[in-house]
Amino acid sequence: MILVLVVAVLALCAGLAANRFLRPRLMSDDDAGMAVKDLVGPLLTLTVLLLAFVLVTASGSYGKAEVASRGEARALDQLTEIAEYTPSTERERVQADAVCYARAVRTQEWPAMADRGSGSTAPSVWSTDVRRSFGDLEGKPVFGMLIAADNKRSDEREERLTQATASIPSAIFWFLLATLTITVVALGVCVPRRNNRGQIIVLAVITALLTATLCIIRDVDRPFGGIISVEPTAITEVERQATRDFLANHKDAELPCDSKGNRRTA
Repeated sequence: MILVLVVAVLALCAGLAANRFLRPRLMSDDDAGMAVKDLVGPLLTLTVLLLAFVLVTASGSYGKAEVASRGEARALDQLTEIAEYTPSTERERVQADAVCYARAVRTQEWPAMADRGSGSTAPSVWSTDVRRSFGDLEGKPVFGMLIAADNKRSDEREERLTQATASIPSAIFWFLLATLTITVVALGVCVPRRNNRGQIIVLAVITALLTATLCIIRDVDRPFGGIISVEPTAITEVERQATRDFLANHKDAELPCDSKGNRRTA
């Protein structure tokens, strides 16, 4: 970082020194040279490239968040299906925990990711209970299948929580905002003072496009909050199917959690 700053300052000083001492020997017309509009072109190009690069990065994080949420739902669904091959007691416990886990993710962890970019402890209660129910199945063929499905669910949840945090540091966002401001101001300086209706319209369009791009970057960088967000559609469908299977196999049983995935008190 220090090396970059030193090189940049030295380059600027060398350029100004060359303009002061070397240019008079090379060019007779002291007023000739680059106009302000000639300098704005590279600045606008730099701004567009930076916005495009950061937009691609934010879009990648959004895509990973969506894939992880769907992968977690598939793993949970697989877990409830494998539980069909376990004894009645373990099957009831695994399927009940799966329903409660899905409810906790949908009603508590999803809003937490949208508001704070972090997870909730509620789903962990049921994932821990699921693993405890595997103890009596150790040594049976279904044990390994259950462990693999639960490990997949855990990995996908961890990836989902990782992508819930902003992938673009605040310093980069503010740098992009400053670059956009400087670019728009520089373009405004180049607009002629008279007969400038067309140029002003183009300037307004460019400003709107650059601003919209920065807003999209900010929104997409928060995959579970904002206008463009990943919805808990997959986990909701798994919750519905798991509830159906639980009630079909255990008609007289009651789920150990309420509608928000909180454990019922005795």
